[in-house]
Amino acid sequence: MTNRAYRNAAQWQQLIDLWRTSELSITEFCQTHQLSTMSFYKWRQRLAPQSGQAQPMQDTQFIDLSAFAKQGGTHWHIVLSLGNGVELSLSQQ
Repeated sequence: MTNRAYRNAAQWQQLIDLWRTSELSITEFCQTHQLSTMSFYKWRQRLAPQSGQAQPMQDTQFIDLSAFAKQGGTHWHIVLSLGNGVELSLSQQ
């Protein structure tokens, strides 16, 4: 049986802040610090500011389309090429 390290919210916040400055992916950071990636994601979400505005994620390639919706009357069209001739088309009319 292995011993688990129990961390409080302040300790998780320190780890999350350290990760942000580390330039490592979450997976690499967790492996280096012997952390569970699932716990890391859970605590990162739990400790995120609740300002009503989404925090940008550094390790993903998401496009926040809500900014387009706030402009009102704006039409947009995005096509994502997924490879092998498959395309995903998103638009707002």
